[in-house]
Amino acid sequence: MITLLTGTKGSGKTKRLLARIDAALAASQGHVVCVEDGTKLSSDVNYRVRLVSANHFQIKGFDAFYGLLAGLCAGDHDITDILVDATLRIGSRDFDQLGEFIKKVDALSKDADVHFVFTVSTDRENIPADAQALCEVE
Repeated sequence: MITLLTGTKGSGKTKRLLARIDAALAASQGHVVCVEDGTKLSSDVNYRVRLVSANHFQIKGFDAFYGLLAGLCAGDHDITDILVDATLRIGSRDFDQLGEFIKKVDALSKDADVHFVFTVSTDRENIPADAQALCEVE
């Protein structure tokens, strides 16, 4: 399952993501991972959540981003939730590429049985229709 938290900058996506992280941690019988562009969430996220900085691993572009997510799933079969802040800053602002990325993550989500939540700094209308069909978009 994939959830996209959409909205323009300053619309509260990160606060909604933090609430989702807390809910996932409370419900999870496994591990919860938060991926972000830098390290700004380090003081806001519970210490039991694995915090991963994409910048630390020089992840740029949707192909490398998918590799990071797949590697996390391959390396830890106890992950139940992966929540991502700043999806477009890590991937790119190319919405066609975002749509292809969502298709790949959808397959990964089903194979690994991991719930993904992404913040996407754009209006819902900019998300490709086929990607919206695979996700819960808020």
